[in-house]
Amino acid sequence: MLGMLAAAPLSASGLAAASDSAHAQPRRSPSEPLRRYREYVSELAKKDQFSGVIMVAHRGRPVIAEAYGMADKKLGVRNRVDTRFNLGSASKPFSTLAIVQLAEQGKIEFYDKLGTYLQGFRPEVAEKVTVHQMLTHTSGMTMAWDPSRITYSREELWEIVRKALREGELQFTPGTQHAYGGACLDALGEIVTKITGMSYWDYVHEHIFGAAGMTGSRYYTRTEWLADPAIAHPYMLQADGSRVDALRDLKASAVIGGPGTSPARPFVGLPSVGAFSSAPDLVRLAQALQNHKLLTRPYTDLYVGPKFPAAPPPGAPSPGPTRREAFQAYGLNSTILGDFRVIGHGGGVGGGNANWNVYLGHDWAGVVLSNYDLDSKLFMDILGKEREAITSAAG
Repeated sequence: MLGMLAAAPLSASGLAAASDSAHAQPRRSPSEPLRRYREYVSELAKKDQFSGVIMVAHRGRPVIAEAYGMADKKLGVRNRVDTRFNLGSASKPFSTLAIVQLAEQGKIEFYDKLGTYLQGFRPEVAEKVTVHQMLTHTSGMTMAWDPSRITYSREELWEIVRKALREGELQFTPGTQHAYGGACLDALGEIVTKITGMSYWDYVHEHIFGAAGMTGSRYYTRTEWLADPAIAHPYMLQADGSRVDALRDLKASAVIGGPGTSPARPFVGLPSVGAFSSAPDLVRLAQALQNHKLLTRPYTDLYVGPKFPAAPPPGAPSPGPTRREAFQAYGLNSTILGDFRVIGHGGGVGGGNANWNVYLGHDWAGVVLSNYDLDSKLFMDILGKEREAITSAAG
């Protein structure tokens, strides 16, 4: 039987047990695809090809909740269901969600130009790029970034990013193309700081993580990461097939998941990358979005709705006979898959992969968090098995 079948809802304090069996939800019989998904990942873990957590939840209740491998091999700390992982780019939707919250409050307009809020950018960037284009990866913005640099404070990192953004150029006329990147997200984070008077990190902690009950989610600093055994260390694949702890060896570089980079070199994550969360917290996020705890219904629809056609990521699993339409939403991927609308985001860093999906209208969510960086085919195979399991169970 699958782990955590029909468990209680994910409360703010963790995986809570139902206190009154008379009010417990009836147990859901696991479908064959759900069982196959769990067994598939379990076999990968036995071969040391996967380390991390998978979770499938229905109405906030975990149907599958499994942890594999080690969070810290040196200290012998195992991954747990509530272990926190570096999300990489899977944290990008937090910065766009913050902007939509401010728009709902009338503090920002989607059609405004970047120069309305921030100064020092090249004229062609400041006067042409709109907030909407930054939210949809259609701005054409770039930034001059040195991935080998190690930073030692929030202030140092933020100053480097601000300078790099202002040195960036346009790679195409804003609004004419879609090009996934991080510059636009980091600029949006700076806008959040400018409008609210709070640091970007503090704003997200209070108005997104706090509002959604994501008590373990945070932009942890490298110092906090190293000191907390509940945060998984990133084990980066090397050319010889070995894995190195990127948190303890800042000179080591990734072979995949951003070749030449290391997720631990920046002192703290940015609006474009590097928040930390757990599988239960990401299920809480899915529930908060669907229950309009973070935005009112109209602005939730605006946030998750398709904005710009986007090709599926390289190696994305084939939908088979099911028709698929992929779009860019406001920082989210928004996909029509047969009878399903799926929103979410993935991420890859040296020593880690992450993905969270919400199946709108069906009350299902899927989370995959890993502290191994996986080749794209393997990661897409895992996500394909997750999708098959959820669509079968929901259908």
